[in-house]
Amino acid sequence: MNPRTTPSTTPSSSSPAPSSSRPAERRISTAVLVIGSGGSGLRAAIELAEAGTDVLVLGKRPKNDAHTSLAAGGINAALGTMDAEDSWQQHAADTLTESYLLADPRVVQTVTEGAAQGIDDLERYGMPFAREDDGRISQRFFGAHRWRRTAFAGDYTGLEIQRTLVNRAAQLDIPILDSVYVTRLLVNDEGAVFGAYGFDQTDGTRLLIHADAVILAAGGHNRIWRRTSSRRDENTGDSFRLAALAGARLRDPELVQFHPSGILEPESAAGTLISEAARGEGGILTNALGERFMPRYDPERLELSTRDRVALAAYTEIAEGRGTATGGVWLDVSHLPRETIMRRLPRVYQTMLELQMLDITQSPIEIAPTAHYSMGGVWVDHADHQTDVPGLYAIGEASSGLHGANRLGGNSLIELLVYGRIVGQAAAAYSAGLTAQNRSADAVAEARGEVDALLAADGQQNVRALQRAVRDAMTEHAGVVRDEAGLTTGLTKIDEIEARIPDLGVHPDIAGFQDLAHAFDLKASVLAARATLATARERRETRGCHNRSDFPELDPALQVNLVWSPDGTIEREATAPIPAEIGALMTEVSTVGKLVE
Repeated sequence: MNPRTTPSTTPSSSSPAPSSSRPAERRISTAVLVIGSGGSGLRAAIELAEAGTDVLVLGKRPKNDAHTSLAAGGINAALGTMDAEDSWQQHAADTLTESYLLADPRVVQTVTEGAAQGIDDLERYGMPFAREDDGRISQRFFGAHRWRRTAFAGDYTGLEIQRTLVNRAAQLDIPILDSVYVTRLLVNDEGAVFGAYGFDQTDGTRLLIHADAVILAAGGHNRIWRRTSSRRDENTGDSFRLAALAGARLRDPELVQFHPSGILEPESAAGTLISEAARGEGGILTNALGERFMPRYDPERLELSTRDRVALAAYTEIAEGRGTATGGVWLDVSHLPRETIMRRLPRVYQTMLELQMLDITQSPIEIAPTAHYSMGGVWVDHADHQTDVPGLYAIGEASSGLHGANRLGGNSLIELLVYGRIVGQAAAAYSAGLTAQNRSADAVAEARGEVDALLAADGQQNVRALQRAVRDAMTEHAGVVRDEAGLTTGLTKIDEIEARIPDLGVHPDIAGFQDLAHAFDLKASVLAARATLATARERRETRGCHNRSDFPELDPALQVNLVWSPDGTIEREATAPIPAEIGALMTEVSTVGKLVE
């Protein structure tokens, strides 16, 4: 499985002979390159390796600390271990209903029908699921699910999945290079991808990777908001920029899920997620007056309502003056037995002790909505997740199609397993079917030149300050509730920020080349912000996570996906028909209580 490596002194057809002044550059060839070492990237790589296809994985973060490790509450599959009445069709119906009819029914069917196999794969790799006394995989309720179908490992589910996939990758000798920042996808004159360019964030060594196919698994863009469940320097829109510069389009970037429960303090950790498992186990939401407020917004499902409704409810309580002094509401699990909290919510317990010295068995948690998940992403074909660019695939949070305007909790983890397998197979077939691959010296030179130019930049603008300006603009103008004037102002602010980028100062130091990585993060954030604001302005309705105070009703004419191109054009893409066996199980998409303010 080891990719073929050539030293930087070896000329190749894709670049001129090196000069003594050129930075060190490592050249690697592989059949399939996977960008992103989280769950989706690793699952695809495992599929490739098990089939005997040469594969290389690049990770921006250390593989054991990829973003998947933060997913807490669980992973969905209609196993029927707790509720025998459940079925993949009902899982699909719940997913489509809560997507507000914007999810692709073909993608939904693929994921829900293939979910049981995804769980089987994890078990085969050694995943330690929580189990009932008789050995059945235990499953819990998550918001808006008809039955108990969320399997879990305490509230460390994502971490255990990541560990399981990392271990399986090690068994297969899959090469994974950590701390590599990919700056460009390489596209030839025919518009097909032939590799990628990047650098090592530790020592600045350049990487030129030739590949038959590329799988983009580098996450979403929710870090471009000020309060977010993503950590610093991840989910800054890297996938969106890489795909767009290669010639791909973005679908529904405005559809970003704000999770109801992000903590407020300390500021350095603002937005850190309190898992939905806390509500799934019986947590109660109250405002500063001590009122349990969910009966006002969803009297039937209460705290187990959909994420978009609970987030909007918390936002409304705060906006109307019933929030705490620091702008939050309370999530209380202290009424639950201590044993339940310690066994089923250990991560929440430990997180709050470490960050606030708060014992959740005794005290409530102060929370507010936090930007959590990119439900839109790179446009992909429903069957195999190929993008508009031949040989380029997108997967996981980098892609689009499953979630529509509201994501069911627990669906993201099963998506990465199902489509990880499918995309791995598709990329292997694409690579095997190539008789030859053209490369482009101009594409490589352009990628090199972009890095050279930033390293030479010695302007007055600070990268971190501009990143903060992007997050401020998105928080103010594209948060939980939006309007036309604010979105237009947001676009103007992004224009102003982008105009300052040519005057950046980039200064790598003895600690590494993180400053260069931050500059590329900024470029990605600006592109992602522009696409998000533009499509949010185009979607003149309230649907799922997208709340327009100036258009508070759902518009049937906008039951379409909005597809954004880098030239700024936005196309409306019709949704596919829903199969009868799924449609018969769906409930009406109600907007009662949706926008109460």
